[in-house]
Amino acid sequence: MSIPTIMMPVEDLVKIGLRTAENVFYQLPPDELIQDALRLGEGVLNDSGALVIRTGEFTGRSPKDKFIVKDEITADTVHWNDFNLAIDEKHFFTIKKKITDYLEMIPEVWVRDAYACADPRYRVNIRIVNEKPWINLFAYNMFLRPTEEELEQFKPEWTILSAPGLKLNPAECGTRQHNAAVISFKHKTVLIAGSGYTGETKKGIFTILNFILPHQKNVLSMHCSANMGPDGDTALFFGLSGTGKTTLSADPNRMLIGDDEHGWTDDNVFNFEGGCYAKCINLTEEKEPEIFHAIRPGALVENTVFHEGTNTINFDDGSITENTRVSYPLDYISNAKEPSTGNIPKNIFFLTCDAYGVLPPISRLTPEQAMYQFISGYTAKVAGTEAGVTEPKSTFSACFGAPFLPLHPGRYAEMLGEKMKKHDVKVWLINTGWTGGPYGIGKRMKLSYTRAMITAALTGKLENATYETHPVFGMAMPISCEGVPSEVLNPRNTWSDAAAYDHQALQLANQFIKNFEKYASGAGAEILAAAPKV
Repeated sequence: MSIPTIMMPVEDLVKIGLRTAENVFYQLPPDELIQDALRLGEGVLNDSGALVIRTGEFTGRSPKDKFIVKDEITADTVHWNDFNLAIDEKHFFTIKKKITDYLEMIPEVWVRDAYACADPRYRVNIRIVNEKPWINLFAYNMFLRPTEEELEQFKPEWTILSAPGLKLNPAECGTRQHNAAVISFKHKTVLIAGSGYTGETKKGIFTILNFILPHQKNVLSMHCSANMGPDGDTALFFGLSGTGKTTLSADPNRMLIGDDEHGWTDDNVFNFEGGCYAKCINLTEEKEPEIFHAIRPGALVENTVFHEGTNTINFDDGSITENTRVSYPLDYISNAKEPSTGNIPKNIFFLTCDAYGVLPPISRLTPEQAMYQFISGYTAKVAGTEAGVTEPKSTFSACFGAPFLPLHPGRYAEMLGEKMKKHDVKVWLINTGWTGGPYGIGKRMKLSYTRAMITAALTGKLENATYETHPVFGMAMPISCEGVPSEVLNPRNTWSDAAAYDHQALQLANQFIKNFEKYASGAGAEILAAAPKV
């Protein structure tokens, strides 16, 4: 057993609500957290030394159980919708009391001080209190790590209380079911009960920053990855889960700023996090070497299965979930930038995994088309990624991150539009999905082709290329690109039945138009004119 090392003042424990808890493990290093998880039988080591755990009932976020306390701060500022669900302050207090009582009752509690935002001007100090050593390891990996000197003067601005083993009474707590993630901007607290999915901790802080930075600091918060070239040119990669943000930003020829969450100020881009949280379903050393080799001592692997009789992970096995994940510190990537900040972006890539096989693998967008695509936030899920999905299913998530945006999507879109125009940023749409037909008929775009197209855009090789216009979606498609067969560049040419492609393109266009209806009143005529033509 680890020796309790309480460096926190007693009054800090009282503030959290831990008046009588005895075994409070504070700021343990990764190796001790791993040993605690092994001691408790809550994980095993794989053959490369990473800790492999299962998150229990929940293997992904539960968006219908995420709440924001409705009070004088949020009542007229939060965009209340299916993602931003309101809860009364009295229920917040009830849940908080149940969590602190629970944490006092269990034998051991782990506490970590960390912070978000690599730009010190916007730093947010966070204290994480939880019942699982592996969740504390996740916090170590994913948030920025204070030095020993900084810890001596550390004062948390926000607190996360996490109790996966606590099941709530919905009638008493004002929740939908026994689990909940609750954010109070007034009390600067995140409460997580009933779920061991580590992403709830990560996205809780992301949601907070998506409120604080645009609303109070005039900084654009973004659900994107970012990297920087040898000449200091920064690129952003927006996209929903599974579209390739982490994979494509981990480029051996460019420095990684971060893989998921960033802020864009008047003079830089900065990472919110200190680590990466990569999907590892179908992971191979050949296709994603940086992520593959990050699975080593200190990394936390979630919900994977071993090959029978071994401690070797079978990355192709999605029997627990397709959402298998690994978290690791940013410096596990060989070319990670320190500090994780970059210059004003020169290129932005919107990533979509189009399972209908309609959108081109790369296309150049006008500013108006870029705004239309950003507000739309399109991708398409395929069979196996969600229960009941047996054919391609379109998903539209405003600003490529609607579940984490407390403000109206128009606020983020307006800020992005201003920055794109001010800095003359080039914007590209990248389809990492299907070509030659929809899912089940066509095949997935080769990663090597996608990398070649992005490299061509970044190095200016597409600057003077010849383009043709997509007849329905209107974006400009290059007719040639180094390292990519020319027949791949126009998706219609890859289908054996051109009429079937035309039909599918019109169907997808109609889905775009229908989805955009809810934003039409807040969009200018130029953006509305960028809609697909049907």
